[in-house]
Amino acid sequence: MWARFLEIVFQPATRVPVFTLAAVSAFAVALVTLRIMVTQTLRHGYLVWNLFLAWLPLLFCLGAIHVARLRGVRNWRFGLLAAAWLLFLPNAPYIFTDLIHLSGRGRGHFWVDLTLIVLTAWTASLVGFLSLYVMQTKVSRHFGTVAGWIFVLIVSGLTGFGVYIGRFLRWNSWDVLMNPFGLAFDLINWLFKSLSDHRLLFPALFATLFFAAHVTLSALLHLRVHVISEPEHAIRKPNS
Repeated sequence: MWARFLEIVFQPATRVPVFTLAAVSAFAVALVTLRIMVTQTLRHGYLVWNLFLAWLPLLFCLGAIHVARLRGVRNWRFGLLAAAWLLFLPNAPYIFTDLIHLSGRGRGHFWVDLTLIVLTAWTASLVGFLSLYVMQTKVSRHFGTVAGWIFVLIVSGLTGFGVYIGRFLRWNSWDVLMNPFGLAFDLINWLFKSLSDHRLLFPALFATLFFAAHVTLSALLHLRVHVISEPEHAIRKPNS
């Protein structure tokens, strides 16, 4: 079982980024643990749990791609894993909203806490970016590049809305199964109220931030070494 799980997680195409993100995540967890031990308080211990939740969409994503390769995208397992990926994806950028827990500006621990939250949030966001990039690539190969970016735009909108639901309405991803009626009631109530004020602005801002980050990181993936390397005439030895 574990061998099959590791085979899915550390696929050849994603082995290096997954291993790197796992190492950075372990480092972030170690720093949070060190802070807990030094201060003798569990403050910011929630970062470990939130980082774990941020990894779930990547695991669901890689599992879905693995199923698609073996059984095709019409298999029910692919649909289930893809739905789970989309449902848990907002947990990746959500940690940036944990900046609201910062307090005591001007004190030494403020900068320590700021570093811990930003490091954890950045790592979690990269994990989410990797999963979205993999799914975007899958869509682009089947339906074209334009469809792939339309897919990213839609997912970014849903992710921004998911972050808003988690931070302000205080619902979790698993509440879709654990308490669907309560969640639906809250969403309907929120929707009617948002039509008369600016509540739609917040999820739109979260979605814009997520989409802009994805576009930027995707562009960096197209960077080629020869762009920043020395030109041939600069390193060519003169004729003797």
